[in-house]
Amino acid sequence: MSAIHAQHSFGNTRPVVLEVVTDRKTSWYERRGKPVLDRLLAVVLLVLFAPIMLVTALVLWSRLGSPVFIRQPRVGLNGCRFSMLKFRTMRPCRRQVSSSYSGPERRARHKSPNDPRLDPVGRFVRAASLDELPQLVNVLRGEMSIVGPRPELVDIVEGKYESWQHGRHAVKPGLTGLWQITARADTDTLMHEVTDIDLHYARQVSFRGDAAILLKTIPALVKQRGC
Repeated sequence: MSAIHAQHSFGNTRPVVLEVVTDRKTSWYERRGKPVLDRLLAVVLLVLFAPIMLVTALVLWSRLGSPVFIRQPRVGLNGCRFSMLKFRTMRPCRRQVSSSYSGPERRARHKSPNDPRLDPVGRFVRAASLDELPQLVNVLRGEMSIVGPRPELVDIVEGKYESWQHGRHAVKPGLTGLWQITARADTDTLMHEVTDIDLHYARQVSFRGDAAILLKTIPALVKQRGC
């Protein structure tokens, strides 16, 4: 299978060489239908969740001050970097908290519930995945999809990815995906350790598959929280 090596510069860090498959067959749904559905769903969900997002923003602002939102550099389609939006749930500096942290390396883990910088309200916001709602704006911008592999941290792609793993960047990253409904409850599993799940999705993107993932996302979130 042929591939193209594309070199992208991530800010002040050294360039990352990505291997993204270019000869994968894409359906009409993936090329045309999915982008339209993504934006339509993003608009509908933003309207539905607007009250929740407003309350979340006000509570976090009262607890943590400004800014309410953060922008995280993530790796998207074809290895291009974009700024992913999230609600800020942490205090700005570890030195401001008295407890020490002995959990997994934070740069290797997207969410660590034991991080001492986490505000109690922020911990709930994360557990409920409310911190991810601003990413609907990323979907409207065309940087993300509703369904797809979760966007990886730049540091992880730069330091831990092998060439075969970049196949996950052949599709847009998503708000939810196969990883969320199959391995999300395993808190010891890191995203780059289950790349095969994302590659499986990238090989067979379909409307039926996306619909099935969406239907299973809420039960997976409920199960994760032990509700």
